[in-house]
Amino acid sequence: MATLATQAQQVLETGSQKPMPESWIDKDTHHKIVRLSNKPGSNASFYFHNNPFVGNKMVFYSTDQNGKQLYTVDLATRKIEQITHQASPMSGEIVGVKGKNVFYQIKDSVFRTNIESKITELVFVFPGDFKATVTTLNADETLLGGYRSTDAEKEIYRKNPEKHQYFNAIYEAKLPRTLFTIDVRTKKLNKLFTDSAWLNHVQFSSTDPSLLMFCHEGPWHKVNRIHTIDIKAGKVQLMHKRTMDMEIAGHEWFAPNGKTIWFDLQQPRGATFFVAGVDVKTLQEKKYSLQRDEWSIHFTTTRDEKLFAGDGGDSGQVAKAKNGRWIYLFRPNGDRFESEKLVNMSHHYYKLEPNVHFSPDEKWIIFRANFEGEPQVYAVEIARSKL
Repeated sequence: MATLATQAQQVLETGSQKPMPESWIDKDTHHKIVRLSNKPGSNASFYFHNNPFVGNKMVFYSTDQNGKQLYTVDLATRKIEQITHQASPMSGEIVGVKGKNVFYQIKDSVFRTNIESKITELVFVFPGDFKATVTTLNADETLLGGYRSTDAEKEIYRKNPEKHQYFNAIYEAKLPRTLFTIDVRTKKLNKLFTDSAWLNHVQFSSTDPSLLMFCHEGPWHKVNRIHTIDIKAGKVQLMHKRTMDMEIAGHEWFAPNGKTIWFDLQQPRGATFFVAGVDVKTLQEKKYSLQRDEWSIHFTTTRDEKLFAGDGGDSGQVAKAKNGRWIYLFRPNGDRFESEKLVNMSHHYYKLEPNVHFSPDEKWIIFRANFEGEPQVYAVEIARSKL
């Protein structure tokens, strides 16, 4: 993305005009911002723990007159290519870096489309007695993973469409969910683990093909949330146990090196804030403190875990931040984070979660926002611009 740094830039308040130019310098932070999704429609980057990158291309969703389709944007040239041409609604955010494939689901069928050739293949069709959802691909790209929920759970969603309605209802129902894998070569479905709990946030390790992470979903102060399962041995391991009343831990993700599971930790909820990490082998934990306004809905980290980023939050989030609407960069210093504000998000409506990602060269942070009206995908340069 170095070529994005060469042009003279306007200094503007981010979101102060609609539309914004294709690139500008945030007047409050002095960091350059580039809009990556320069096409009509509503454009959305991936959820924070789903890798969207293949080489120097980023996969994203766009919804326009062609419906919801997958596209790539070249981060150096900003050239956009359409990847899929599906007539039915698609779901899923799964990229296979080695094979240069993107996986997604349409109803009961899983497909993959090659990013280079654009060739689409049917990978798997769920049997009638096991309708399920794929969410993740393992490190050697041989297994897809996901969960199966019951019809009774789907009925709770139907009757309670808002999160504040269904979140506790599904937790209290204690309905069974099943974790599974699909071998993409043999098409074998393997049912791994079933529990009378809301098993969710299913993610394969970024480096270990046999390690799958999942959570016990529900009100965070009621659950010991973060678990892993060794899919060969079948061993389930709780990764962090709550230590006090109203403690919460969640929005967990694997570090790119696979050694650590990081998560948002509050001890107790809404009072004292940390980003914490647990070693997947030793279960040793470390945590970095941050201020209330620095708390973010989602966090992420670089490969060497020396830089972190957060997408901020508004006053309606758990931290009740008075000045939290920023994209943040964090640098660990001892047992705390030192923060730097990168983007003023005061014109962003936080019902759309920004979901930060470090670019492959780790010189930019990519996020989504609606401060121009419709959701778009942006990159902010970590290096401060010289005005």
